[in-house]
Amino acid sequence: MRSELGNPPGFIRGDGVERILLLGGTTEARRLAGLLAGDHTVITSLAGRTSDPLRPAGDLRIGGFGGVDGLAGYLRDAAIDVVVDATHPFAATMSGHAAGACAAVGVPLLAVRRPGWTAGPGDQWHRVASLPAAAGLLPRLGRRVFLTTGRQGIAAFAGLDECWFLARSVEPPTGVTPRNLQVLLDRGPFAVPGERELMLRHRIGVLVTKDSGGSRAKLVAAGELGVPVIVVDRPPVPDVPAVPTAEDAVIWLRARAR
Repeated sequence: MRSELGNPPGFIRGDGVERILLLGGTTEARRLAGLLAGDHTVITSLAGRTSDPLRPAGDLRIGGFGGVDGLAGYLRDAAIDVVVDATHPFAATMSGHAAGACAAVGVPLLAVRRPGWTAGPGDQWHRVASLPAAAGLLPRLGRRVFLTTGRQGIAAFAGLDECWFLARSVEPPTGVTPRNLQVLLDRGPFAVPGERELMLRHRIGVLVTKDSGGSRAKLVAAGELGVPVIVVDRPPVPDVPAVPTAEDAVIWLRARAR
């Protein structure tokens, strides 16, 4: 674990009304940090999977906690008043650790969970429960694949030698990858015209994505082009208080403070 402030684990800087640990890595987390940093001590924690993350407002902590017990110890040592879980919808392990640690220490927990996607008229969506299930279905739908599952999900498709993949991720994939793979390093947000042009240029026959919510640009482009989409459903998450947006989280935190 490292801190960009050069402080030891557990150190908190600032004179905020509350000490908030923000489990981040999403657009919503950065938005929330900006909304809160002027009135609270906000420590955003990132897993460290991206070497050059977008910097949020407030303090920044990078690295794991060491499971439920490690996170519970951090909450005690840092005198955290409230935890906001604004991690990616597929960061189920971290969400589970947050729920367990907060329950153990008695610290309130709020989750920011952006709504998932819903297919519209004419969309050719195929929902599956996992990346391996997506890989099993894929050859029946298309052989030129636009893969937007993140670099850690690419390995699930390594055995599909009959398919050609365009995989978009923020950083290059590591480990095993498909034989016929072209990697596009890029960071959103993306717009419909650009997504449509990308799919046309690479003659994409099927899109594979996780139900991350947020921008629908690639989904709209796929629908316009008649490209089928494999959507990987979200994993189960703990039953904790949850809101859909950063703005709603601010309202919840203010109500709690009152």
